[in-house]
Amino acid sequence: MTGAFFPADPVLAEAARIACSGVLKIQGGEQVLIITNPEQEVETISRALYAGALERGGVPVLVIQGKKTQLDFADPAVIAAFRAKPQVVISVSAEKLGKDRAAIASPYEHGGEQYDHIFHLQLYGEKSCRSFWSPGLTVESFTRTIPIDYAELGRRCAAINRVLSQALSVHVRAPGGTDITLGLRGRCAKADDGDFSRPGAGGNLPAGESFISPENGTARGLIVFDGSISLYDRDAIITEPIRCEVSGGFVTGISGGKDAQALLETISLAERDALEYEKAGKLPRGQGGIYKRNARSIGELGIGLNPRARITGNMLEDEKAFRTCHFAIGHNYDNDAPALIHLDGLVREPTVTACLADGSSVVLEEGGELQI
Repeated sequence: MTGAFFPADPVLAEAARIACSGVLKIQGGEQVLIITNPEQEVETISRALYAGALERGGVPVLVIQGKKTQLDFADPAVIAAFRAKPQVVISVSAEKLGKDRAAIASPYEHGGEQYDHIFHLQLYGEKSCRSFWSPGLTVESFTRTIPIDYAELGRRCAAINRVLSQALSVHVRAPGGTDITLGLRGRCAKADDGDFSRPGAGGNLPAGESFISPENGTARGLIVFDGSISLYDRDAIITEPIRCEVSGGFVTGISGGKDAQALLETISLAERDALEYEKAGKLPRGQGGIYKRNARSIGELGIGLNPRARITGNMLEDEKAFRTCHFAIGHNYDNDAPALIHLDGLVREPTVTACLADGSSVVLEEGGELQI
């Protein structure tokens, strides 16, 4: 088959085939919704994925909307495309997919849970689709980090997740100054292991992390980000370490150079917008203050597990790199601390120790070296 959607680059085409066959396992006749932006890198990858879905016998639709930041809304036509109930959803965006305006104001309810995006409802609630999403993905990163040993990645993710899901707390130290403890009671770790073949399964490509949301209100200590950081409109390599003091589960102080100032400005913008959203009816009454408070919450600890990932200034790849862990400020993955932002930041060469109920401990990573 030939045509505009079929990439001339055989390396790109092969990476797309791996994504469509090995990761998503697209089947004949399945509806595949691909959402992207009119920017060369992400649109090129999306067209290759369109071709890969066609080769699998899928029925792909490519939707192109303008670039969205962490605080922007998706175009109405994008939200409407979800109502066709595609079995597979792929988002390859320059920044973000965009928020669901109607669902932010009036969340969907399913199985006793609330969802502030139709995508989250279908993936996590109804489990009517499977997906991967890749904000900021480049062709070079896609072709380098997708062809990996997914069986070995799955083994690593499963081993780490077993420990984290049983732990009462986790302690993270690093040479840059990080020294923080997070409670984990009642939390279950999640895996971005590249197996998105079942309804309700989804994650990033490139894949490669185990992650968990800490028990609310328990994080305490100091995080020193010294790798890269997510901001509301971009990711950036950190030029001067960012020191975040943490108490009661929230960031209480931020210091450092221009990167620290940019992080503070992003958090302040999310706090302000949360109150403005409520005034404008974009958040339910009473939620503005909650979203504002959680803009400083510690929402995630993750461990990078993709052997081909490296720190490039693109958080999609950076957070998967070996010899790193990352923390997120803002929205968590248990949906009990909602915020308008989820800002990942990298810590280099960490030592991550899980503390178990019987008083024993398990070192998951020591000085950046995986121990499990």
